[in-house]
Amino acid sequence: MSFFVGLDWGGQSHAVCIVGADGKIADRFIAEHDRDGLARLIARLTKLGPETAIAIERPSGLLVDALVEAGLAVVPIHPNVVKACRPRYRATAAKSDPGDAYILADILRTDGHRLSALKPQSDAVKALRALVRGRDDLVATKVALANQLRALLDSFWPGAAALFADIASPIALAFLDRYPTPQSAQRLGEKRIAAFLAQHHYCGRRAPKDVLARLRAAAIGCAGEAEAEAKGELVRALARTLESLVAQIAKLSSRIEHDVAELPEGRIVMSFPRAGKICAAEITAELGDVRARFQSEDQLAAEAGVAPVTYASGTSRGVGWRWACNKRLRAAVTCFADNSRHASQWAADVYKGARARGCHHAHAVRILARAWIRVLWRAWSDAVPYDPAKHPAARALNAASPQPG
Repeated sequence: MSFFVGLDWGGQSHAVCIVGADGKIADRFIAEHDRDGLARLIARLTKLGPETAIAIERPSGLLVDALVEAGLAVVPIHPNVVKACRPRYRATAAKSDPGDAYILADILRTDGHRLSALKPQSDAVKALRALVRGRDDLVATKVALANQLRALLDSFWPGAAALFADIASPIALAFLDRYPTPQSAQRLGEKRIAAFLAQHHYCGRRAPKDVLARLRAAAIGCAGEAEAEAKGELVRALARTLESLVAQIAKLSSRIEHDVAELPEGRIVMSFPRAGKICAAEITAELGDVRARFQSEDQLAAEAGVAPVTYASGTSRGVGWRWACNKRLRAAVTCFADNSRHASQWAADVYKGARARGCHHAHAVRILARAWIRVLWRAWSDAVPYDPAKHPAARALNAASPQPG
């Protein structure tokens, strides 16, 4: 007899429901989220037979990795699907862990033929994904701290925030660490600022006297000496925290650039125009190395969030934004698409055509990303690098372009 398992993920424990082929509940229990609990869960599910499938609301995590590595068929089901199905099973849409576990199992029983089980990724891809996602989270933290630092400076010394283009740059952070208040920078002269800029390898276009004039021309708040000193301590604390964070992000970036170049999938993505290494690593980490994961370019486009959703009912029809997608993959693909238009004439023409039709910048970039997805999916599926000579649209454009000389 075939069994279908629904597993509702929890922080400390997981609700499990086992449903038979007839739709009746065969068993229900709670699995603890620790080493012994997961071992007992895997042993219990393994006894159900090799054809047993497990439905869960998330495609990654420690629990999912443990189940997949144990050889069990794990089928991810989007939480929105579970939410939409709740009214089929009870009058109220209120959530309960045991109830959702049953819903997951029954969805798998009735619609499992439409769903695909997860395939284990290689250790190299898992490692790259962990590094990339961790770096993205650190970058988000850096942006938040930089905004906090800028807001603090705007409250009593806005000139320091506007002195350098990037407040989170090493030279800006070094300046704020040494001169955290207007009072500390009062005796700053042209020779001293010139020495500081040279020490930190300033590559801006302004001369030292212009930098000093820009600092002195900015407004100074009305904070008293005690308040300015207190805020200066906060400025120094934020600057030092950001300095350490920026250094760690740089180390992670170097590691990611090395690792993505070692992966065959990484080299494929890096072969695209202006894909870079970090952006290519972000795309590679989300694509993985299981070729059967995306059966068509349309499936990949939907996963990447660059395929719009069409709403049609009767004579009305509308096109909307795709909310349900891999947000990290969408950010990486659209970043690559935006960069590619500066190195590929075909990409530039697709973007310009979208803009000419009235699309705003972000919409035009998504249209270009959707066009690139077709090419990316083919290169990734065939395991070959991008070759403009094999890209029909780019080849036709190059043939039509006048040759120099």
